[in-house]
Amino acid sequence: MDITKVGITPSQKGPSDWFTGIVRVDHLFPTHEPARASGAAVTFEPGARTAWHAHPLGQTLIVTAGCGRVQSWGGPIREIRPGDVVWIPAGEKHWHGAAPSTAMTHIAIQEAVDGSAADWFEHVSDQQYAGAIHAD
Repeated sequence: MDITKVGITPSQKGPSDWFTGIVRVDHLFPTHEPARASGAAVTFEPGARTAWHAHPLGQTLIVTAGCGRVQSWGGPIREIRPGDVVWIPAGEKHWHGAAPSTAMTHIAIQEAVDGSAADWFEHVSDQQYAGAIHAD
């Protein structure tokens, strides 16, 4: 058994290759072999977002604070709020981040294959980010 005490792992700035805007990543748990899952709390300042990316085994997002957006390639932009759980299937190209005027925090859980939990692509353009929100 392993207990990770809060505050032991320092926050990290989201790398500019993977994010637009100010993003803080707090790693909650690393992958422990033979398991493949890892998790992080990710906080996006208003307007911040990931680049387009995909996960080999999918990803689960649990929104804990604020208001955000998520979009799959070719699909509508959807609003997400605290308590929402988003499942992104394996290999689905997508992005997620904060709303334009509100920060957002989510817990991201994904599994690694051969040491990689994501494939990263181009940044989400300002025009893509500013698209219309789909009403659920």
